Amino acid sequence: MKHVCSALLFVMFGCMPMYGQSLGQTVKWDSKSLLFDGKRVVPVMGEIHYSRIPENEWRQELQKMKAGGVTMIANYVFWNHVEEKEGVFDWSKQRSLRHFLELCKDENLPVVLRIGPFCHGEVRCGGIPDWILEKNVELRSEDPKFLHYVKLLYRQIFTQVQGLLWKDGGPVVACQFDNEYGGESSYLMALKHIAQEIGFDLPFYTRTGWPELKTPIPYGEMIPLYGDYADGFWDRSIKETAGDYWKAFNFKPFRSSSAIASEQLKEVNGRITKGDELYPFFTCELGGGMMTSYHRRVYVYPQDAYSLAIVKLGSGSNLLGYYMYHGGTNPEGHAYLNEMQRTPYTNWNDLPVKTYDFQAPLGEFGQKNPHYYILRKLHLFMHDYGETLASMDASFPQADKPQTKGIDSYLRWSYRQKDNSAFVFVNNYERLQNITDKKGVQFEVCGVKFPQKKMIVPAGTCCIFPVNIDGIQYATAQIVAKRDGKIYLEQIVGIPTEIAVDGKVLRNVRAKGLVSPIYRNIYLLTSAEAENLFLPEEEKYRVQSSIPVSFHKKQDAGLLRKITIGVAGVAEEPVDADFEQAAIYRIDVPSEKGLLSIKYQGDCARLYADGKLLADNFYNGREFLYGLWRLPQGVKQLELRILPMQADEPVYFPREADTTPGEKVIACVLYD
Repeated sequence: MKHVCSALLFVMFGCMPMYGQSLGQTVKWDSKSLLFDGKRVVPVMGEIHYSRIPENEWRQELQKMKAGGVTMIANYVFWNHVEEKEGVFDWSKQRSLRHFLELCKDENLPVVLRIGPFCHGEVRCGGIPDWILEKNVELRSEDPKFLHYVKLLYRQIFTQVQGLLWKDGGPVVACQFDNEYGGESSYLMALKHIAQEIGFDLPFYTRTGWPELKTPIPYGEMIPLYGDYADGFWDRSIKETAGDYWKAFNFKPFRSSSAIASEQLKEVNGRITKGDELYPFFTCELGGGMMTSYHRRVYVYPQDAYSLAIVKLGSGSNLLGYYMYHGGTNPEGHAYLNEMQRTPYTNWNDLPVKTYDFQAPLGEFGQKNPHYYILRKLHLFMHDYGETLASMDASFPQADKPQTKGIDSYLRWSYRQKDNSAFVFVNNYERLQNITDKKGVQFEVCGVKFPQKKMIVPAGTCCIFPVNIDGIQYATAQIVAKRDGKIYLEQIVGIPTEIAVDGKVLRNVRAKGLVSPIYRNIYLLTSAEAENLFLPEEEKYRVQSSIPVSFHKKQDAGLLRKITIGVAGVAEEPVDADFEQAAIYRIDVPSEKGLLSIKYQGDCARLYADGKLLADNFYNGREFLYGLWRLPQGVKQLELRILPMQADEPVYFPREADTTPGEKVIACVLYD
């Protein structure tokens, strides 16, 4: 499963030039978008953490990201991953930032480097090394003693990027300073000045646009980037649909979000921040998935990410940055490197020790989840129509309508228009809400009223309709791509396809796929065909085959642990000693090294080989996965330890989870 032909992956998107294909391109920005050699682009930025993935897997994972339509990489440099002990920097193996960037260059992928010093990323102490906490310094401030250590860090990072900056023909096109900082802007400017003095000379610089700074940054110094999530592991509530995440499913004329980082920022007001309109609307944390914390076991659906992306584009965003696009595994350290309430800093949540899968389009072991394919068709559109889309302004026909959780009295839609052309964005979906079919729907945009007869938009529908685009006056089919003079549309399930072209109206058209056009150069595809468009046959979505793996129970669970409440006011995860009382299963390692899936029920589980912790899982109803190709050589048997589910745990479990007290292993299978 892990070995995929590099040549095939290269050609998946080989028919369309990537933005970074000539890494000597000039990069500029204005209030609308990025411009590469003067051409407007709408990038797809995918977050991947190199230090959370084994080095020998980097290239194939970057190629998978490209095949999924990612055209730009975002990546944290976690301070405590490279300087866990003071003065001892480790840039070797999976911590080798330079090697990772060289591969990004090989794959023609521009990189936005998020260099801290504070990153968060659910890493121990937010990436701040423990030894810094023992110094008499004021963290994330202009304290000269703190900035002294930051300068040493930035110098070390620069040794990894020297010669790989954009101006040198390298991939590093921008960097972000700190993360989710809401103090005085002078601190962020001090970080930028340090970086520039060291040699970080880049086309642009960024910061997170949340929370609002106490004082504004001078215009043009850093582009603020925004985000939205479908749900959050960090919320203090253990109830379903807690928080303001419903707002992320509504088109809105402002960029900030109240559905992000609520455990630390408490309140983030959704409104237009003064000065925002002078910058392009970019995101760096659009939820590609979500982690599970111990107290909140979020279960995300493929449609969550797709709906968020449609809404963000329809609200005017010209860069979609997914956090995460690729999951990972925390590396080995002198201490566990996960965020938890027992650490001295950023002790907001208890996260698994090892896994950082994030239920992302590409999972912890590079597995392609369903939304990897669903999002592809949107990314094709962003690439092929980016130059047209980027210059369009967003309009919000329902800006004055009431917006509450689960509102279902009208169809949510927006449009982006320039001159006489437009794209109409439709979202009839909201996570975990009973959104119904919308009847009597007809749009009027750019003086064009369509369809000719009012239609029904089914529940769950998210799509984009073209108006006066490439000779098509309108279509009730999603526009996907244009290549070699051919235009590809997706037939939306439940919506009759009506296309007005050349003065004709084609009604109730059926998808013919790539075999033959429905009219001249226009091809209508099924959803599956759109999601797999331009992929080689062997890389298209398929149901994986599996074989059973033998296992047996060695020991019943002992005494139940007492679930304590931590300093952040939520349930604490178990510690190593708690697993001495776990139920123990032995799993025989098959000869084939595919993806091991453990279907179990319980509170949480850990996987060991020869006494070493390999992986862990907070149960949320999904399978516990492990890539057997990462096993040390010679391992014949694995030990699975499961802590039983307890009655009335102070934990949010999703609908998919079995909360019956006790534990059990249902099956172990190996996916090809």
